[in-house]
Amino acid sequence: MPEHPRVVLLRPLVEGSPTIEVGDYTYYDDPEHATEFATRNVLYGYGREKLVIGRFCALATDTRFIMAGANHLTTGVSTFPFTIFGGQWAESTLDLMTTMRTRGDTVVGNDVWFGYDTTVMPGVRIGDGAIIATGAVVTSDVPPYTVVGGNPARPVKQRYSDDGVDLLLRAAWWDWPIDLVTANVRTIMSGTPEQVADIARAHGLFRAG
Repeated sequence: MPEHPRVVLLRPLVEGSPTIEVGDYTYYDDPEHATEFATRNVLYGYGREKLVIGRFCALATDTRFIMAGANHLTTGVSTFPFTIFGGQWAESTLDLMTTMRTRGDTVVGNDVWFGYDTTVMPGVRIGDGAIIATGAVVTSDVPPYTVVGGNPARPVKQRYSDDGVDLLLRAAWWDWPIDLVTANVRTIMSGTPEQVADIARAHGLFRAG
């Protein structure tokens, strides 16, 4: 963004990556290394596991994703990664590393806000509309529209009632045509789940339960 050089839309920066997918309008804010997100903020991405981030997410400075390549084998006595040093160590242990089970892809929904200096561990799934508080270390899945904080991150509160969350997930405003988002941006920013759901219904975009 010309007027905010520390803010970058991530999708153009990761296009072509086999392991990172980011939706439209998701941005990262960093005063020094904004354009280096793929190398400085997605760490240990050596394997086939993907990082998938939805649309309209906001990532503050030093939001980091630890990928499955950081894992060490824990089925035996030692956790030391002999394999990476090559030679006979690798020959004797490569099969152990290549067959090591992981939690799979790390998946972030839409409209998720990450506070400053947050860390997401491998294989975590974060639901739509969640808020990850400053300094949180996310080690387990986060339900939609839930605020989590701490190390390890724990739920602080659910942002809306169960019925409200259901309305928002069925309205899925982040999938609306962008002109409809623009026409209703004030309601999206300050309205209620019911009001957002009404807009979706009026345009035939409300998903069946």
